[in-house]
Formats: sequence, C-alpha cells, structure tokens
Amino acid sequence: MLLRKLLRKRFRKQKIQQQITKQQDLLSSNLDDNLRVLRSVYQDCFDVVFRTFLIAGKTKAVLIYIEGLSKIEEINDNILAPLTADTEGNEGSSFETLKEKIHISKIQEIQTVTDCLGNISNGNPILLMQQEERGFALGLANWDKRQIEEPTAESVVRGPREGFIETLGVNTSLIRRKIKSPNLKMKSMKIGRYTNTDVVIAYIEGLVDQALIEEVKNRLQRIEIDSVLESGYIEEMIEDNPYSPFPQLINTERPDVAAANLLEGRVAILIDGTPFVLIAPVTFFSLLQSSEDYYQRSLISSSIRLLRFLFMAVSLILPSLYVAVLTYHQEMVPTALLISVAASRESVPFPALVEALLMEITFEALREAGVRLPKQIGSAVSIVGALVIGQAAVQAGLVSAPMVMVVAITGIASFMMPHYTQGMTLRMLRFPMIFLAGMFGLLGIMLGIIIIVIHLCSLRSFGTPYLSPYAPMKYRELKDTLIRAPWWKMNTRPHLTGDFNKYRQGPMQKPGSNRGNKQ
Repeated sequence: MLLRKLLRKRFRKQKIQQQITKQQDLLSSNLDDNLRVLRSVYQDCFDVVFRTFLIAGKTKAVLIYIEGLSKIEEINDNILAPLTADTEGNEGSSFETLKEKIHISKIQEIQTVTDCLGNISNGNPILLMQQEERGFALGLANWDKRQIEEPTAESVVRGPREGFIETLGVNTSLIRRKIKSPNLKMKSMKIGRYTNTDVVIAYIEGLVDQALIEEVKNRLQRIEIDSVLESGYIEEMIEDNPYSPFPQLINTERPDVAAANLLEGRVAILIDGTPFVLIAPVTFFSLLQSSEDYYQRSLISSSIRLLRFLFMAVSLILPSLYVAVLTYHQEMVPTALLISVAASRESVPFPALVEALLMEITFEALREAGVRLPKQIGSAVSIVGALVIGQAAVQAGLVSAPMVMVVAITGIASFMMPHYTQGMTLRMLRFPMIFLAGMFGLLGIMLGIIIIVIHLCSLRSFGTPYLSPYAPMKYRELKDTLIRAPWWKMNTRPHLTGDFNKYRQGPMQKPGSNRGNKQ
C-alpha cells in the first residue's frame, strides 16, 4: 500500500511538472516576453538575426532567422516589403489576413517556443506579432547542396546514373520520381538531442507488412542520443545482432535500388545529412545482388551472379586453403607443382601461416592507404606500392611468389562484392579462417565454415531469417537468388514479410505468348 501511494504521488508530481513545462513553452501575447525568452536562448549567437519592424506602420512584429540558412532576398521582397508598406485601415495588423500579404507558398502556424526554435534551426524564419499568442514559420530555408552525381561505390555499366546527396528533400524527391504512386508513404521524425536530425521512414502501403513498419518506428523512437551525423549511427542502434560481422541492413546511394526494395515490401530509412539510405530487412543473398543484375538480360545476369558467388568463396577460403595444403596436406598437390612451390619457398624463413598473415595484413594496409590518400594519387600509390612491395618481398626471401599470387587473387575476388559492407565482412573473417587452417588444416577450414553457417542460420534482420529463402526453404523465391530468372517468369513478388499483394505482373508476359492472336 505504501509503495502504491508513493508511486501515485510521484506520478502526480510528474504530471504537474509536465503541465507547467507545457504552459511555459507556449508563446505569450506579449511580444517583449517572447523576445526575452528567444534572446536568452540565442545568447552569444552572432548569426541569429532579430529584425523588428511595424506591420502597416501600426503593429509591432519581429522576424527571427539565422544568417546563411534563410533566403535573404525573398525575406526582403516577399515578407518585409509587403508587410511594412503603408495601407489604409487596420486590416494590415489582423493575424487572419496576414497570410494574404506574405507572398510565399509554405506557411505554418506555430504556438510554442519549441516550434520556434526547431524552425529557426532548420532555416525557416519565424514571424511573431504583438498581442498574438501564435506566429508564422515561413518556408524560406536556404540549404546549399551538392549536385546529383553517379555514386562512385555503386557504379554500373547499364542503369541510372543518379545518386542520393546529403539533402533529405532531394533524396525523397528522387524516390518519388521512381515511384509515382500516392501509396508511397513517408513518415518523418527527429532524432538527436542537439542535432535534431530529420529521419524519414519510406514504404509502400499495401506491399509492406504493418508489423514491420511498427517495429522500425519503435526501434527509431527508442534511440536517445546527442547527435546523428550519418546513417551508421542509426544502423548500429536498430540492428538485431550488433556483435555479428554480417550487415543486417543495406546502405545504398542509388535511388533505383531504394525504389526496387520498396517495391519488394521493404522499408527505407532516409537520414538528413548523408547520401546513404538504409533498407530493411535484408538477407544474405540480397547483399550479393547488384542493381545491374536486373538491367541486363537474365542469362548474362545469372552468369555474373554465379561468378560472384564463386569468388565470394575464393575471397573467404583461398588463403586458408593454401596454408592448410602446404602445412598438412602436401599429398593433395600434384608432384610437379609441389616441387615448384617448394623451390620458391626454399629461402622463405617463415611457415606458411606467418607468410599468409604477413601478406594479407600488408595488402589490407595498402588498400586502406589507397582509400585515404587523395584521389589523384591514391590509385597509383596503391597499385605501384603493391607491385614494388610484392616484388621486393619475393626477392628478399620474405615471402614466396605463389603466396603473392594467392593474395592478389583474393584481393581481386573481394572487389567483386557489390556492397562494401559485405566485402569488409569477408576480409575480417579471412584472418580467423587462416588461423584455423594453420592449426588444424582442412579440418579447421570445415570447422570455420560450419561456425559461419550456424551463425547465419541464427541471424535475423527485423525478424526475417538471414538465409531466406533457403532456410527456411521457399521454392517460389528461389528464382532470384543464385540465378536471376527472366522478368516474364517472376510474376510473384519476393516478399520477406508476408504475402501482401504478391503478384506484380500478369501471367501472360512471356515473349511470343500473344503471337497466336495476331492477324
């Protein structure tokens, strides 16, 4: 009973404090009081402008904006000029008729100090009047933005050449250009106590499971953080298994990739200030699919996709296979090749395990150096550095020539991954696989593969099995995994979250199916 009474008192106090805070947040009818509050908030902020003037020479008003974030010319021409003009009568000071004099398209009525601060920070000027407990937020934000360019990390031979930029409004419009349907919904929220970053959840109503929308929204609303400067902040906060090396969300810079995933029943998360859009849920096989797979003919796309899966395995196990065979299973190598490898390793003082680790670490360091160096010299330094260091290491007897070939082939294989995060995962898993091969041989490689498969089977992305559609088996969706069936054969939508609107095209799409009807 005592505990119940204490909880009731605490609840009442919190409710009273919330009411007091809400009342203090409301704008006052006294313009000087509102100015006093806002000036105290923006103390020592030289770029915040408080422009006081008289509306129609009668009513005192103030315009508040941040220099550099608002369109100054439009403020002068469409707000200050018409409002300060002398007019007969008192209708100029009426709040209801004020909208007719402001010659801009976007005007929002606000009633709290919090709304004022939010709009000012977003670049929207605030107009407050004497004897009014409300004001106007004027849509005159002036954000400098980068030109729309082709993404460098997701370039294609055939396909659209446009990519997302750092401005949220431009990114949402790029998706709207792809999907011209009112069923494309976009819900907005703000995350970050200091940055107040705009985050948008995009989905297609009628294709997506509403339980997925609620789950994404709940995970985003639970985030309490000072700042969100990039999509990576949110990705780590909402993924199912944060300790897994495998990515559980796709990040993309391409509007066509985002639109294609939305049409498959997924959800896109757009964050202001970054060109990378998050997509959920994902599977292991979707991370190995490129947007160009759907623009080329099915035979070409399937061949390239199978090649991609092959080199994914090469990237993961080739160095460890080399170490295992040379250390424990020499009888598996043809005699002539074994003699040649033994001759090249004759002057190498290190065992195969140390040799592989030395070359792999050096190659990863060169690759990261090439990424961080300026673009003009980065590629040249990485290529020349790899050639010079590899040749010098072989001549010095530190590594053998076959090991250099193995590392080079492994590096090329890792570059075939369409998503950078998946390639990083394979690069990270390569080292424990080398250690297992050096300790247990081929048995260690099989043990590592079994551990990885078990982990993948237990992994989920927003409740979706990571190895779907193979575990659990869904025969209807196998047409777009290892190979890509022709478009006329993919009548059903590969849903990951349920059977909502599962048919995306008619049954008679096969070329030549209507030829018998022609005269």
